[in-house]
Amino acid sequence: MLIEDFPQQLRPREKLLQRGAASLSDAELLAVILRNGRRDCSAVELAQLLLNQFGGLQKILHADWADLQQVVGIGMAKYSQIAVIAVIAERAMESCIAMEPLLDNPASVMNYLATKLRHKQHEVFACILLDVCLNLLHYEELFRGSLSGTSVYPREVVKLVLKMNASAIIFAHNHPSGNTKPSNADKQITERLQQALGLIDVTVIDHIIVGEDTYSMAEHGLL
Repeated sequence: MLIEDFPQQLRPREKLLQRGAASLSDAELLAVILRNGRRDCSAVELAQLLLNQFGGLQKILHADWADLQQVVGIGMAKYSQIAVIAVIAERAMESCIAMEPLLDNPASVMNYLATKLRHKQHEVFACILLDVCLNLLHYEELFRGSLSGTSVYPREVVKLVLKMNASAIIFAHNHPSGNTKPSNADKQITERLQQALGLIDVTVIDHIIVGEDTYSMAEHGLL
C-alpha cells in the first residue's frame, strides 16, 4: 500500500500537522525523513523494515553508507537525509549545553554523551573541556579501542587540556556491551588522570560511562 492509499488522517505528514510530531511512531517519523518508499512498499513500510533490521532509530541515524545501501530502496539521497538528522541533533545539543554552565544542566550532558557514544561498536574515550566558568569549550574523542577496551594516555589528555586552556574536564567512554559498571581499569585510569591534571590545577568533574544507560563515577563517590 502506498501512503497515498492511507486515510488522510493516518498519513504521517498530515498526522504531524494535526497532532504534532510527538504523535508519530518511530516508523512514521522516519518515513517523513525518507519522503517516499519503493515500488513494493510505502515510506512507512520501508522505515519499519529499517527499524527491524538495524534495531532502532539511533542505530539507523548513526549507520554508515556501506550498511544503509545494503537495504533496497536506500540510495544516496535517502542516506543523506538520514545522516544529516543525527548531526543536527548533536549540534542542537551542543548549542544547548554551551548556553549555561554544564553543572547547571547535568541531564543535558548525559543525553549529549549518550548521543555521541552509545551507538559506537568499539570503545571510545572522550573529553569535554570546560572554561573557568564551567562552560563548554570543546568536545573531543581522543582514543579508540576494541569491543572491550581502549588505551588511554594521560600525556595526550594533558596536551589537549593545555592546548584548549581548559580549567576543568569531564571524561566519558562507552561500553559496547551495554553494562555501565566501571571496571578496575576504568577506576585506575581515572585516578591516574586526576593525578596528572592535578599538577596543572585542572579539575576532573566526572567520568561518565555510556552503555544501555549512563553511569556517573562522581555520583557514585569514585572521584
